[in-house]
Amino acid sequence: MILYLVQILNFDFPGINLFTYLSFRAGCAIITSLLIVLLIGPKFIKSMLIKQGNGQPIREDGPKSHLHSKKGTPSMGGLLILSSFLISTLIWGDIFNSFMWIVILSTILFGLIGYIDDRKKIKDQNPKGISSKNKFLLQILSSFILIFLISLQSSSELVYSISIPFVNGVFFLGLILYYCFTSFVIVGTSNAVNLTDGLDGLAIVPIMIAIASFGLITYLSGNLVFSEYLGINYIPYSGELSILCCALLGSCLGFLWFNAPPAMIFMGDTGSLSLGAILGSIAVITKHELVLIVIGGIFVLEAMSVIIQVFSYRVFGKRVFKMAPIHHHFEKKGWSESTIVIRFWIISFVLAIIGLATLKIR
Repeated sequence: MILYLVQILNFDFPGINLFTYLSFRAGCAIITSLLIVLLIGPKFIKSMLIKQGNGQPIREDGPKSHLHSKKGTPSMGGLLILSSFLISTLIWGDIFNSFMWIVILSTILFGLIGYIDDRKKIKDQNPKGISSKNKFLLQILSSFILIFLISLQSSSELVYSISIPFVNGVFFLGLILYYCFTSFVIVGTSNAVNLTDGLDGLAIVPIMIAIASFGLITYLSGNLVFSEYLGINYIPYSGELSILCCALLGSCLGFLWFNAPPAMIFMGDTGSLSLGAILGSIAVITKHELVLIVIGGIFVLEAMSVIIQVFSYRVFGKRVFKMAPIHHHFEKKGWSESTIVIRFWIISFVLAIIGLATLKIR
């Protein structure tokens, strides 16, 4: 919005050109979303406490300590994250950028699915929410809409193709395989982030690390000089997504203020499903789907632990982990919550460095 106003009003005073620079607007986006969350956060949390009463229901089959330490904590903090993120993005982003609106649409679609799920959990005081089948179908349908819109914006050389780390060029999949793969990326990331969100502060920092990494990737992919130098795909106009990434980074940073142990509020499915979808959508736009698997390795680990646990129990009648997702396994082994959270943060940081290293090693 600010960029549009500067362009049409043609202001002429020193420093006005700063508002046309991606780096300046990105910094402003972080500060704006951070301040919004910090300013409205206390009132929002108080409002959720009053409206939700007993707060988010806690799994009875989970760690027993959660039934006492987390009982009564309000949920749906994702509304706080997403509202500040959208406001900051619309203020500092290019409102005529198609990629920006596609990611915003992913935020709305998956955020709405999570919101419906959270509302049902709180209303029924049942941690199951809407059925997994219905949730999964809605996610797949939403991902197909996003993939279709992304394909319309892709160049003829890149459409229906993916890039492979350490290799120049792209690998053509064809329409059907491309839709299946990219839908798996978006839906898989959304659910993997949701599974990770099980301890205070556990999911939000890896999300911040991943979104910061993709903020850099979008900036480089949208710059012809940098993309040619690094040997990555040049995606025209994708650089504007760095504004969006920074807006989300600021929102998540502000939310961490209230979500740090002991959490005053949980992000809920409203937040986790939408944040995962944002990451997946940006990865598809920039052709860095496989790099996301590395950068978001913690989310992959959490999702795989659930898949392995279910498969092993149904086929062999035995559990591989004491409890899934894997962060609960470590709780059962006696690790403190803060130890698990901080060690997962460290792993996320290391994986992000490895993932970003693939940009240069081609």
